[in-house]
This record gives sequence, C-alpha cells and structure tokens, in this order.
Amino acid sequence: MHEFLIAFAGGLMLGLSVVGYLYVNGRIAGISGLISQVLNFQAVFKTPAIWFLLGLMITPFIYGLFVQPEIHIEATPLMMILAGLLVGFGTRLGSGCTSGHGICGMSRLSKRSIIATITFMFAGFITVYIVRHLMEAL
Repeated sequence: MHEFLIAFAGGLMLGLSVVGYLYVNGRIAGISGLISQVLNFQAVFKTPAIWFLLGLMITPFIYGLFVQPEIHIEATPLMMILAGLLVGFGTRLGSGCTSGHGICGMSRLSKRSIIATITFMFAGFITVYIVRHLMEAL
C-alpha cells in the first residue's frame, strides 16, 4: 500500500505541474521541448523552462533526504550513454517525448500523441523482451 501512495502522490504532482505550467505559460511541459529551449539559449532565464527543469532535477535529492530508496543500476556507463542518445534521437524523430505526448498530449486527446505513445510503449516492450529474454539466451 505504501508504494501505491508514493506512486499516486508522484502522479498527482506530475499532473498538477503539467496543468500549472500550461495554465501559467500557455505551453506544453514536454521535457524534450524545455531542454531544447534551454540548450538553444532561447531566453534561458526569461522563461520558466529552466526553473521547471531545475525543479525536476532537484526534487529527487529532496525526496532522498526523507526516504532512502533502493536503486540498483545494472547497466554500464557506456550502455546508459547509448540509451540516452537513443532516447534523444527518438524524441526528435517523434517530435516529442513521453511527457509531451504521454502526459500532456494524451490528456488533451491528441490523436498524434496517442499514436506516438502507443508506438514508443510498444518499442519499449519489444526492447525489454529482446534484452531480457533473447539476449540472455545467448
């Protein structure tokens, strides 16, 4: 039950953040778009994008002050870098990321976002199956 409450609180905070960002700024809180704004130096400190992203990065550390989560990462640094590059490529290819399409777009019933979310979820399922079942057999 404890895990359920943590997941529920996290989802609630995500939803409120996305709705608040849209209401205050009139823009979608897609993380890849926000990162693109910051990396392209598009009014870095004049927009809330940098503050929103900083909040996303700082919050786990604040959470860690109160709860000591057990995190075990089995991937090598090289695999994590490769995964990050593939995710970045995918977000550019799909014109958005999981937050932009999966949270913001689907909540607005965007057909494009629904199709994008189905596509990246399916690709994730296939990737996990290949890595966890087919590659382990080798």
